Amino acid sequence: MAISDSQAIRFRGRSYFALTLTPEAPLGAWLTRLDACLARSPGFFGPSPVILDLQGLELAKADALNLVGALAQRGLRILGLDGAKAEWPGDDLPPHIASGREARGAESQMRAAPNRAEPMRKPASQLIIEEPVRSGQCVTHALGDVIVIGSVGSGAEIVAAGSIHVYGALRGRAMAGAYGDESARIFCRKLEAELIAINGLYQTADEIETRMRLQPAQIRLVGGAMRITSFE
Repeated sequence: MAISDSQAIRFRGRSYFALTLTPEAPLGAWLTRLDACLARSPGFFGPSPVILDLQGLELAKADALNLVGALAQRGLRILGLDGAKAEWPGDDLPPHIASGREARGAESQMRAAPNRAEPMRKPASQLIIEEPVRSGQCVTHALGDVIVIGSVGSGAEIVAAGSIHVYGALRGRAMAGAYGDESARIFCRKLEAELIAINGLYQTADEIETRMRLQPAQIRLVGGAMRITSFE
């Protein structure tokens, strides 16, 4: 029997951005460090879904349940578990999610509200935004650098596999090297960021040196530590 267009169900592949949280043993000490992070930056995770990476941890299912519960008490929404054991099936834990570390080919996308900045892609390894990124907008590019011809507003977010270039003020959150690129950098004409991160290492606004605030800045990793310098 033929199926009409009105009866058909459409399925499409789509990529979404989620933060990955990697606990370390002992879990009690790790949760204490997480509490300190949340105290410094209460909005760090915001409404973003979180993948819990348990690879390398020797946990029983009861330990995983306790950990997920402890994170829920801190307001973290766990979308799935990466590294969950095969013998942990059931509805009492988030679903198992295969590792996303190799997802470099994911489609670049912009989620915006209420106004949407339209990107111009040229070439494929760069995402060029030709207008300001306003509060509430989230730009994610898994193929390379993001270049903003304007400013990034407070409450906005840029996530890039490569480097981030902002030709105006950077007031929101910028996460470069989001897929493991330690050589990625962040450049901006005026540093007012709420959060900056490269390859998972981050600083919040209150951790950025006062002398670098409101200055043209370059952010990079040197010897595993974040370094912020002026380029003028």
